[in-house]
Amino acid sequence: MVYFTVDDFTFNLNLTLNLNPPTHQRPTTTDFLLNHNLQSMPPVTFALIGCGHIGQRHAKLMQQYGQLVAVADIDLAKANAFATAFSTNAYDSLAQLLAHHTPDVVAICTPNGLHAAQTITALQAGCHVLTEKPMAISFTDATAMMQAAADSGRHLFVVKQNRFNPPVLAVKHLLDQGRLGNILSVQLNCFWHRPASYYAHSWKGTLALDGGTLYTQFSHFIDLLIWYFGAATPIAASFANTGHHGIIEFEDSGVVIFKLPNGAPGSLNFTLNAFAQNMEGSITIFGEKGTLKIGGQYLNTLEYQQLEGAPIPTLTAGNPPNQYGTYTGSMSNHAQVYENVLSVLGGHGQMINSLADAAETIRFIETVYGLAQR
Repeated sequence: MVYFTVDDFTFNLNLTLNLNPPTHQRPTTTDFLLNHNLQSMPPVTFALIGCGHIGQRHAKLMQQYGQLVAVADIDLAKANAFATAFSTNAYDSLAQLLAHHTPDVVAICTPNGLHAAQTITALQAGCHVLTEKPMAISFTDATAMMQAAADSGRHLFVVKQNRFNPPVLAVKHLLDQGRLGNILSVQLNCFWHRPASYYAHSWKGTLALDGGTLYTQFSHFIDLLIWYFGAATPIAASFANTGHHGIIEFEDSGVVIFKLPNGAPGSLNFTLNAFAQNMEGSITIFGEKGTLKIGGQYLNTLEYQQLEGAPIPTLTAGNPPNQYGTYTGSMSNHAQVYENVLSVLGGHGQMINSLADAAETIRFIETVYGLAQR
C-alpha cells in the first residue's frame, strides 16, 4: 500500500459556496481536501494583488479554478501586462480594484510588509482572502488580521504549500498516530542559495517590506515545526550577515535553539550562502520509537527512517519546486492550496493551515528576532 497520493484527501463539494466560515480548529490529516471534481461548483471570482513571479502562478490557477476578474499592482505596466495575458481588468491599487469589483476571493501577492493592511482592507470589503506567506511581519499585525476575518465573517487563508509534500503528510500521519512515541529532539536545516541578483532593485532584503530571512525564506520550516509539535518556545539565537554585506539589511545565516511543548530541545540552522544552488531543506525527528528525516532541497524526500513497526512505504513523487530564473523557491503545490480554498468555501473542507498556526509562526519568528537583538 502507498500512503498519501493526492486522492487520499478527497471531498465532494456542494453546488453552493459557504460564505460563513466554520469554527477554526487544528485539522487532522483526513480533513484537508483534495478534490479534482470541481466542475459542478459555481465559478468563484478572484482578484490578484501583486503582479510578480508568484502572482503569475496564482493568476494561472485562478483561471483554472474560477474567474480572474481583476489584477492590481502599483506598477500599472505590470498590471496591464497581466490583464492582457489573462484577459482581465487592471488597476494600480487595491482600493481602485475594490471600487469596481467585489470578488469572492482576493489573493495577496505583494511584499511581506503590505500583507496585513491589504488583507484587512479586502476582508472589510466583504472578500475572502488568500495571502502569500508570511502572514505578516509582526504578531500584532497577524492578530489584527485574524480579528478582521472574525469581524467580517470572511475566511482568511495563508499559503503554506509545503504541507502538501508527500513526505510531510506521511510524517504528520505518523505523528498523529503516535507512532514515534515521545519526541526526544528535533533538528531543522535550511541551507539555501540567494544571489545578489535576487535582491537587486527590489523590496527583498529590506527590514520594512521583507522583514528577514526567517519570514521570507524559512517560515515554511517553522510552520511545519508548529504543525507537527505545537507551539515551540525559542530559547536563544545567534545571527550574522556573512555573505550579503551591503545587499540586505538583516541576517543571511543563523542558529536558533528552541524547546518543544514537551520540553524536548530543538535547533534551527539556516543560511542563504549555499554555493550556486539550494543545498538542503530538512527536518529530523528523534522519537523514542523511531527516527525520521525529511530532506532533499525542499522537504521533498524521505531521506531516512528507522521505525518500530512497519516503515513508511514508497511515496508518490511530489511536485517540482517553483523556478524563478536565478533562484529556486519551495515546492509548487499551489494547485492544492486553491483546491483547499474551494473545498472550504464549498462547505466540505477544513483549512490545512489554521490561522492559529499561521499566527504562531509569526510569534515564533518575532520572538527569535528579539532574542538575537537584531
